Amino acid sequence: MSAPRILLLDIETFPDIAYVWGVYQTNAIAIKEHWYMLSFAYRWYKAGSIVCHTLPDVTKRYREGDDSALCREVRRLLDEADIIVAHNGVDFDLKKINARLIAHGFEPPSPYKVVDTKRAIKQVAGFSSNKLDWLCKQLGLGAKIEHEGFPLWQACGEKNDPAAWRRMARYNKHDVKLLGELYETIAPWIRQPGTGVYVGDERCVNPACRSADIEWRGLSRQVTRTYRRFQCRRCGKWGRAVLAERTPRAVVTQAL
Repeated sequence: MSAPRILLLDIETFPDIAYVWGVYQTNAIAIKEHWYMLSFAYRWYKAGSIVCHTLPDVTKRYREGDDSALCREVRRLLDEADIIVAHNGVDFDLKKINARLIAHGFEPPSPYKVVDTKRAIKQVAGFSSNKLDWLCKQLGLGAKIEHEGFPLWQACGEKNDPAAWRRMARYNKHDVKLLGELYETIAPWIRQPGTGVYVGDERCVNPACRSADIEWRGLSRQVTRTYRRFQCRRCGKWGRAVLAERTPRAVVTQAL
């Protein structure tokens, strides 16, 4: 058994272009052009550098809204990953990717686990905001790259400005850098797939750590079973044994 392959991932998309009667709380009359992916950036956790693919990098047909080549590349990565780490990945990045894969007729990638850093931190901590930029600023990890806003998307899509595409790639890559640092910071605190199911020996259950330097400390008492528990000396993550301790029959009782 080997360590899990953890993929840090972030995508950027073009918006829908729609006909509307107004701009405030309005519904679209019709869609002129549906959204599609414009870029994605990724890094294999603790392996290699951050890579970004934009539409002009992979296809000459991107101005027709054809992101199939980009989808093929991102699907290949999903197929190789054991765990995907993305901020708001459950509700945005992965659903958006799946939508484009379905639209282009791709088969599903092999199953993977998801660590959504936005959802995960909300379950254990009450920060004022759970946006990537806010969390990273508050934790001293840096900040998102400032840019001109929607005009950057327009400069890429409508003007095909090479300088704008380079700025977009830089912005996308920097988000993955922040994502990796945020993930590493909060990994000991959040629920995520345990290392043991991949490695198969006694070591830290935090896949971002995987240290074998653990200390068995006390017992984890569940409803009807008791397990030895341990803490990682490197990252502080707590875990427990899979097999329960032997318990006298008279003690195995439970409230109704």
